[in-house]
Amino acid sequence: MTVPLVAGFQTGTSAMQFVELEPWIPRFNVNYHLGVDGISVLFILLNSFITVLVVIAGWEVIRNKVAQYMAAFLVMSGLLNGTFAALDAVLFYVFFEATLIRCIWSSASGEGRTGSTRPSSSFCTPYSVRFLMLIAFLYLYNKSGGSFAVLDYHKLPLPLNALDPAFHRLPYGVRRQSTHVARPHLAPGRARRGADRRFGGARRDPAQLGAYGFVRFSLPILPDASRYLAGFMITLSLIAIVYIGLVALVQTDMKKLIAYSSISHMGFVTLGFFIFNPYGMEGGLVQMISHGFVSAALFLCVGVLYDRMHSRNIADYGGVANTMPKFAALMLLFAMANCGLPATSGFVGESW
Repeated sequence: MTVPLVAGFQTGTSAMQFVELEPWIPRFNVNYHLGVDGISVLFILLNSFITVLVVIAGWEVIRNKVAQYMAAFLVMSGLLNGTFAALDAVLFYVFFEATLIRCIWSSASGEGRTGSTRPSSSFCTPYSVRFLMLIAFLYLYNKSGGSFAVLDYHKLPLPLNALDPAFHRLPYGVRRQSTHVARPHLAPGRARRGADRRFGGARRDPAQLGAYGFVRFSLPILPDASRYLAGFMITLSLIAIVYIGLVALVQTDMKKLIAYSSISHMGFVTLGFFIFNPYGMEGGLVQMISHGFVSAALFLCVGVLYDRMHSRNIADYGGVANTMPKFAALMLLFAMANCGLPATSGFVGESW
């Protein structure tokens, strides 16, 4: 279904395309309003492509429970696509909150039983970032004269003294390395006993949703506040790039290494966004797409290794190139893309 969307997409315009608008809650002017532009269509394509890869890669694991797995996974994929396509603030919030279904998947795994899903689930609490985001939408609803249309918010002349707190309440990524490490693996091969094989490790990255929130909400709705806080955001981005990169270097657990390196890579994304020039914005978007594909591929590779070695310790992976040379070459390619090797997508995004 995504292929005709991309094939029929008209480039050269910033207008929303494939718009669908139907009344949902007329009393509060809430609509089922969807549409895509040159930014959101890329993430929908990425999400749908990864969905196909995960289903193929995990077929040996899910073939005995195809109906249950496919239903849950397609619901999750649809919710993410809805998040990227939503043009109504309430609809976006519903899709965004509903993606917490991933907590159910993690809790079904052996590792998830240790409480690793609590960081994700805690965002539902009244004091969470997500609740503050809802408050920001209600504030914008009042300022716009009773509209939840995201495109209407882009036209609001908001005073700077009202923008500072609102900036922090709009969507941004809160990323927990422990949550990613605890997520179960998904690898092709023989199905073995153990809860960690039930659900997918080639996962969707919540950081992508957070960074998308910057592009769709914070930057266009709050341009003055974004520029006012640019120094703060750039500082945080540089800390993420350098410090978290150093943290990744000392990891002995392969999954932790990938999780920490992903945080560092997302620092390039926010750095590009808050430089406020076309090259930075384009580079950040390219890096997001690259990161979404490469990190999913690396987690899939870790699932393959864990399936054979029953260990995530990097020291235990010696000799893999001798027993699985083709797999080793493929994993090396994705590892180099993750490092930003020239001629890979990671290099394009980080050097743009």
